[in-house]
Amino acid sequence: MKSLKWVTRVSAMMLVAAACEPADSDAVEERDYRIVVVTHGQSSDPFWSVVSNGVHDAADDLGVRVEYQAPNSFDMVEMNNLIDAAIASRPNGIVVSIPDGDALGSAIRTATETSVPVISINSGGDVYRDLGVLAHIGQPEYEAGFVGGEQLAAAGVSKALCVNHEVGNVAQDIRCRGLDDALRAAGGTSSVLAVDLADPDDTQQRVAGALTTDPQLDGILTLGPNGAEPTLSALRETEKSGEVTFGTFDLSPTVLAAVRDGEMLFAIDQHQYLQGYLAVTLMVKFLETRALPGGGREIPTGPGVVTAETAAGVIALSEQGVR
Repeated sequence: MKSLKWVTRVSAMMLVAAACEPADSDAVEERDYRIVVVTHGQSSDPFWSVVSNGVHDAADDLGVRVEYQAPNSFDMVEMNNLIDAAIASRPNGIVVSIPDGDALGSAIRTATETSVPVISINSGGDVYRDLGVLAHIGQPEYEAGFVGGEQLAAAGVSKALCVNHEVGNVAQDIRCRGLDDALRAAGGTSSVLAVDLADPDDTQQRVAGALTTDPQLDGILTLGPNGAEPTLSALRETEKSGEVTFGTFDLSPTVLAAVRDGEMLFAIDQHQYLQGYLAVTLMVKFLETRALPGGGREIPTGPGVVTAETAAGVIALSEQGVR
């Protein structure tokens, strides 16, 4: 019987136009391609580790060499330097996330203008065409934020907090805007609370302070587990767990357990494993055929919504590093 991880890989491959070899190491044809992946998230991060798993699984399945690189923190200067270094190393292709098109645009244009093919993942759906990037694989962020707002509004939320743990990432701002528009369409409103990705204790205290200061807050949307997990602690600390409706972007074992147990209403899943896996797969097929599905476009990997009814089944996949 094939493992769930193998099945997930094959499902990902079926999403692209070109057929690929099965995930059998004895049958893999080695290809003389080197692909550099530069993202704004470290492979040690729970979210980005799943992206990295997708990148490396695709490389193993297709017989290519990949290098996954990221700055030590959310640092656009360092990320820009990594992209420049990747270009100088003359890879066959580059995969990037684009959290800030203004900060990274010059480096990415240098790659595309020197005929190094580039595919973007995760962040950058708003700017990838302008930068000459071949395709973008990720979640439409505004639509995902709007879905989150609809979920909260349907649960009766009228005033929500959007907890942004990564200030400077344009995708996070777009998510909060989608949330606000959905709530306003339902007669509610929202505000943004900026917190520090690197300081979960401070995030917990900031969220607890907001809940204590404004008793009218009846909903929270966090933008990732780095905001969700301290927010869970803040809700417990202020004894508002179950009283304030709470949803998040992205998955972690803690998030999924909270959704399963009813402490959180939902988690929005952008299927980041597929972002890594499909980026490498599409790049290899582009190098071989000079063609992409749809001639190059945005390929959505979300949003999906995980609820109490589905969380238990997703936990096993999360433990395998594919969700």
